Amino acid sequence: MNFDYNEEQQLLADSVRRFLQKDYDFEKRKAVLQNGWSEHVWATFAEMGLTALPLPAEYGGFGGGAVDLMSVMEAFGEALVVEPYLPTILAAQVIAKAGRAQQKQSILPLVAQGKLRLALATGDRGVIGAPMADWIVFSGENKLWLIERKALQIKPHRTLDDLAAGDIRLEGKGELLEGGVLDEVLDLGTALACAEAVGAMKFACDTTLEYLKARRQFGVPIGAFQALQHRMVDMFISYEQAKSMACLACSKVDQSESARDRSRAVSAAKVKIADSARHISQESVQLHGGMGMSEELKVSHTFRRLTVLQRRFGDIDQHLARFASL
Repeated sequence: MNFDYNEEQQLLADSVRRFLQKDYDFEKRKAVLQNGWSEHVWATFAEMGLTALPLPAEYGGFGGGAVDLMSVMEAFGEALVVEPYLPTILAAQVIAKAGRAQQKQSILPLVAQGKLRLALATGDRGVIGAPMADWIVFSGENKLWLIERKALQIKPHRTLDDLAAGDIRLEGKGELLEGGVLDEVLDLGTALACAEAVGAMKFACDTTLEYLKARRQFGVPIGAFQALQHRMVDMFISYEQAKSMACLACSKVDQSESARDRSRAVSAAKVKIADSARHISQESVQLHGGMGMSEELKVSHTFRRLTVLQRRFGDIDQHLARFASL
């Protein structure tokens, strides 16, 4: 299978990375965290077409799939983006697949333009993106509901990896959506979270390699020590394996006609990528020494993002059990 991006996907990835490197470096990200997220950054994502990318063309979108989004999520993982992009596009996918015509017409074009933000609540506490959401898709009692922000009470908090989340309580009525689409959308979310983890792993590997080249001990770079070289090689092997599995999962989400085949590939990817995330995040901190856990280094924040991504959309045990059942 060809895992290379096509020309359009590569151009989009390069464009996103250039913006993030210029306007979302580690220091500028600290300023963003003071407010939880940046409206300017969100508007720029919309201008670049990212909010429209996965939506159907009839609502102002480009009809992109998981493979088209993979390069974007890798760049977001590398930069540790905190804006609620994934919650918005997942909730939008539910509306596109299960909403009534009026709901689609009133919400999806505004999402594509970057004027509305969404969140997806699947029954767990701590709904990612809830404090910034205009509408929330809520799953409960085997039904899907579309609920406007004013009908909810949201208690905001910050996740371990600096994302804005909130505990929600329903205080008004919601609009019922059709069921039967949540598994498909959650598989998409899991595959994209895998791609985000791959981006974070790439940064962890690259920055650790640079540190080993620069840090000197006994008059030589510590990267000259064979034991550390072996550990660094193992990190890059884990990264390459994780990237291949993420590519497979995203391609299956886009192309598989069998829900069973799609879910098996996604769960297999999640298991492998969660294991690689644990390995690379821990090794990157250890090879940096004590300073690897300091707030001043981006690698410590990457460690936290990878730790959370290991469990987002289900942990290793859950996906092993699902894989076995399928």
